[in-house]
Amino acid sequence: MADLVRQDRDDRGVVTLTLDKPEVRNAFNPDFMQAIRAAFEGLREDDTLRAVVLTGEGQAFSAGADLNWMRSMKDYSYEDNVADSRELDALFRTIDGFPRPVVAKVNGAALGGAMGLIACADIAVASRAAVFGFSETKLGIAPAVISTYVQPKIGVSNARRYFLTGERFDADRAFSLGLVHEVCDPDDLDATTERVLVEVLTAGPAAQVAVKDLIPLVEGAASQAEAAEHTVAVISRLRVGDEGQEGMQAFFDKRPAAWVPQD
Repeated sequence: MADLVRQDRDDRGVVTLTLDKPEVRNAFNPDFMQAIRAAFEGLREDDTLRAVVLTGEGQAFSAGADLNWMRSMKDYSYEDNVADSRELDALFRTIDGFPRPVVAKVNGAALGGAMGLIACADIAVASRAAVFGFSETKLGIAPAVISTYVQPKIGVSNARRYFLTGERFDADRAFSLGLVHEVCDPDDLDATTERVLVEVLTAGPAAQVAVKDLIPLVEGAASQAEAAEHTVAVISRLRVGDEGQEGMQAFFDKRPAAWVPQD
């Protein structure tokens, strides 16, 4: 399965995972989903990792479900569909809960389940060559599994329209919906992604791990008081930690912190 997802690491600790099935526009099937998940799981405990970039080989980011897989699904039982959908959700949860920053580099079409990959990334950069869509309703089904991840990004009002219609939209609309954070011309995709990565790499890695834990805790807190308990503990722990001490000292010394890559 390793040949389905290409992995490249630079000397800064940035790993690029490239969905590498261009002959089928990087469309999903069970093996492909397992390969993506395995790639992220294999990086999870890597202390030298600073960020992951997820992109697609060829003209598409991912065109959604593979046609052969879709044909086989016609004969699935209810129980088969439950098991299959749980595997898809496990993939999204793995990316959504990944401890390091994840940047989606959307180089082309992103349809159906691929929208879940983008929504699970922390930052998304899209080429104007990209086209987006929740195509499930066009097939008589629903964007159900991805909705858990997409709806918080685009909001209920936008979900009502785009989930219901399944219509396609461009990168500028994806930006206005909050699905992507940066839009650029195709020739500028590498440079724009690199600019985002430079900003990511100037922040403390331990602080970023803490932030990725903090955001869902604050969002899911039962009360403001409960959220406050979490936030007070987080900032206090970081301030007395080695990274917090180094960051503050670097600020006072007017120098880059130790974790910032040197040119």
